Amino acid sequence: MTLFDYDPTRNQTVPMGLLEGFAGYLQTDGYSGYNGVVAAGELKQLGCMAHARRNFSDAVKGQGKSKRVGKAQQGLAWIQKLYRIEKVARTKEMLPEERKLYGQQHAAPILEKMRTWLDTSLPNVPPSTLTGKALNYLNNEWPKLIRYLEDGRLEIDNNLAENAIRPFVIGRKNWLFSDSVKGVKASANLYSLVETAKANGLEPYQYLREVFTRLPQADTVEDIEDFLPWSLKKISAETS
Repeated sequence: MTLFDYDPTRNQTVPMGLLEGFAGYLQTDGYSGYNGVVAAGELKQLGCMAHARRNFSDAVKGQGKSKRVGKAQQGLAWIQKLYRIEKVARTKEMLPEERKLYGQQHAAPILEKMRTWLDTSLPNVPPSTLTGKALNYLNNEWPKLIRYLEDGRLEIDNNLAENAIRPFVIGRKNWLFSDSVKGVKASANLYSLVETAKANGLEPYQYLREVFTRLPQADTVEDIEDFLPWSLKKISAETS
């Protein structure tokens, strides 16, 4: 399920309201606004290796045309090794238990060496530099960044969420008509339906057409729930 939710602030009360009563894994970037809900609930927080990779990539770009291989290139190389392992696991379509074992066999040794490299590198790089910021982000997020190895269902990054929000981010300059709270909330509901339909293997236009065709016959909340993507997907499978 993909849920877009509007709130005028970014403080920690927002995720606390959305995730009240939820127990499980929560994957986020390093934004501190999630700390409250993690501390208050039965949550295990995962980090996003893509954000760590982006920091090292920015540090490499910041060096311009320099051919010197420094800490930024080394950090990027470590992370790229981890992503190659994940790519193999996805290519082979491993089951969660197989993926967990594969990660522990191949990624865990790399992470162990990477931790040693990080401990050695941190004191030697000014924290105000791009490379220093990348190293400190990696260090601060480390327990969350390595947690994906605990369970084969977990991902190394939160790119699934990033990909879901990208169409909105790209198009929002064209959608200036959403200039009221009601408009934004209506848009959030529509984006949620479309992205959830896609996540359940449904073509968005066909899904919305089916919903709007059948909606006038809905009399109860249960009828409405039958139009949610996972329910409609099940009904379609049974009738095909």
